Amino acid sequence: MKIALNPNEMVVKAGDSSYMANGDSIRGKLILTTQRIYFKPEPNGVEHSDLEIQPGEIKDVMFFNEKILFPCGLNIVTKNGQQNKFLVKKRNSWSEIIVKMF
Repeated sequence: MKIALNPNEMVVKAGDSSYMANGDSIRGKLILTTQRIYFKPEPNGVEHSDLEIQPGEIKDVMFFNEKILFPCGLNIVTKNGQQNKFLVKKRNSWSEIIVKMF
């Protein structure tokens, strides 16, 4: 799975993730670069578009628990009110890096 990087852009962190959209869980890769947050869905026969969040769009970063017990949810809220919910491992390290970006 590759993404096209912008000039002077480097990958800071990447890992397997799931994006929670309308009750569905879309598996893919969450990629944090020096310029943006990028979600690339896995090709699984159903067409899903890539998701890109610029640091200037971020309003808040919050945690949530999946199925009450599993502390792996990371919610990136944008200034327009959109909630982007991801399931990731080691969400604390993800949130620390993201908070420093905006």
